[in-house]
Amino acid sequence: MKILVTGATGFLGSRLIEKLDGLNYIDAIIATGRKIRKTHFIESEKIKYILGELSDEKFVNKITSEVDIIINCASLSSPWGTYSDFEKANIDTQNNLIQASKINKIKKIIYISSPGVYYEFKDLIDILETSPLPKKFVNHYAKTKFLAEELLKSSKIPYVIFRPKAIIGRGDHVIVPRLIKAYDDQKLKIVGNGKNLVDLTPVSNVVDAIILAINNEDAINQTFNLSNGKPIKLWEVINYVLKKLNKSKVTQRVPYNIAYFVTYINELISKIFNFGEPSTTRYSIGILAKSFTLNINKANDILKYVPKQTTQEAIEEFLEWYKVSQEKES
Repeated sequence: MKILVTGATGFLGSRLIEKLDGLNYIDAIIATGRKIRKTHFIESEKIKYILGELSDEKFVNKITSEVDIIINCASLSSPWGTYSDFEKANIDTQNNLIQASKINKIKKIIYISSPGVYYEFKDLIDILETSPLPKKFVNHYAKTKFLAEELLKSSKIPYVIFRPKAIIGRGDHVIVPRLIKAYDDQKLKIVGNGKNLVDLTPVSNVVDAIILAINNEDAINQTFNLSNGKPIKLWEVINYVLKKLNKSKVTQRVPYNIAYFVTYINELISKIFNFGEPSTTRYSIGILAKSFTLNINKANDILKYVPKQTTQEAIEEFLEWYKVSQEKES
């Protein structure tokens, strides 16, 4: 079996090909991305890195010509940006992969989407794959990920869609590092009552779920939530991480309504004067203040997905890696 992994030079993609490389039934892995981080490069005879843009139809036709399955981890993931940028990165690239798959008779596309498609500015608890979606998506990222899902569903190509919640672990350059940076910039405050529950998902468990879907016929044309299934208090985790990094815990609070209003004004100013991404967005305020957890019974039942790594283990794994990476940079 030959597999194409897009976004292979990113956090999830690099951890995925690391695991795929050790599977006997995988004969070859085409790993594609825009650039390669040294920390995410894996040296193996089985892995072939090809750098390029998924927006380039000829490039996509080339990299899909000799593979059986596509695992699409590529995405523009940000709470801020123009719609055209997200459309190009998340929808147009998906369309190119679909068209190339039809030409090259790809057997299956596994797509890494986002639970951001569910998001509204309220507590969301135990959300199912069939839960009603908001009338208006929270940002361009959520909207384009949903439209990319719909594009795949209508393609008649066998698919599996995953919506993993807040992926963490060794190699995370986004979720936990953003919180640490906000703290270092003195912009991290407890929003609301500080008791909100969240799901965090170890990257190794997401990788396991993807691998379970490769040969599972019952998973075809299904959408799955992914998390560890054990919600935790967000601010307890944040303060634990800060403590382990020898930083003081966050104690200063700001009411949710005030934080939301101020951030809304900042967003307007940034858009009007083209200042770029503001230091905080309404989406980030919502994530810091509201509970957001997923129901993973479907993945448990169909994929036999059982999270192996605990959230605490993933946090410790991240901290060990982060400390070493910071020492190398200093």
